[in-house]
Amino acid sequence: MQQGIRTLVVVGVGLIGGSFALALKRAGLVERVIGVGRTLDNLQRALQLGVVDEISQDPGAAVQQADMVLLATPVGQMGALLAAMADTLPAHTIVTDAGSTKSDVVALFRQHLPNQLARCVPAHPIAGSDLSGATAAQYGLYENRKVVLTPLAETSADASEQVSRLWQACGAKVHVMSAAEHDAVFAAVSHLPHLLAFAYVDMIAGKDDAARCFDFAATGFRDFTRIAGSHPEMWRDISLANRDALLMELDAYRAALDRLQALLAAGDGEGLAEVFDTARAARVAWNQRFVRQG
Repeated sequence: MQQGIRTLVVVGVGLIGGSFALALKRAGLVERVIGVGRTLDNLQRALQLGVVDEISQDPGAAVQQADMVLLATPVGQMGALLAAMADTLPAHTIVTDAGSTKSDVVALFRQHLPNQLARCVPAHPIAGSDLSGATAAQYGLYENRKVVLTPLAETSADASEQVSRLWQACGAKVHVMSAAEHDAVFAAVSHLPHLLAFAYVDMIAGKDDAARCFDFAATGFRDFTRIAGSHPEMWRDISLANRDALLMELDAYRAALDRLQALLAAGDGEGLAEVFDTARAARVAWNQRFVRQG
């Protein structure tokens, strides 16, 4: 297929992998999609919905037919999956992923696919939801969304270009950076907010009057805590995979909280207002850019 691929193997058929498959199907850039996963019910649902054309619970067997493999599972599962497919992966097959951390994925590619690094293209689509499973897959998820590629030094230009073209066909805007830069940036703007939301809801749930608090929680609580409904296993793996960068961000956030606590204890309304004004201005400016881009 010109600019496309004949067989795509999606390992982990949920929101991210399933939506990628649907977008490429609609664009006419893939002939066949094989869905691979641990849960047969989810795979059968993906088949019924037309997200995939075939299903398998054996990654080693499925990738024998692949022109491209997309690993769309929690990052903690990728090592075992790469080990399972390493001996059967065709030499021409491009291997990419959708993980939220990249330095660990690069290390896994080097460990398990040392002879195929020219065809490895780590990637991170910046699109998410608290929904999961095959029923979460949707057309248009990647329209005007960013996708970051973090190619290895060994990655061939044609493999990177192929992955980039396919994401662009999904409607995404592709950016390239190093794995280390990616992990530092996303520790600050993605991983830390998830930890904060989980910690806050856990704190409220542990209060003696938790039920009373939840009874009166409204839009502020909803907006701040939406991401605490995200997949626990996935965010456990992301947190551990990006531990060093995330610990640095937690230290910085703790310092910011300490500053607020000191201002509040001192009754320093002017100081509090200055912090709030600065934060509000930054948030408004970001939102204006986000709306223009989207």
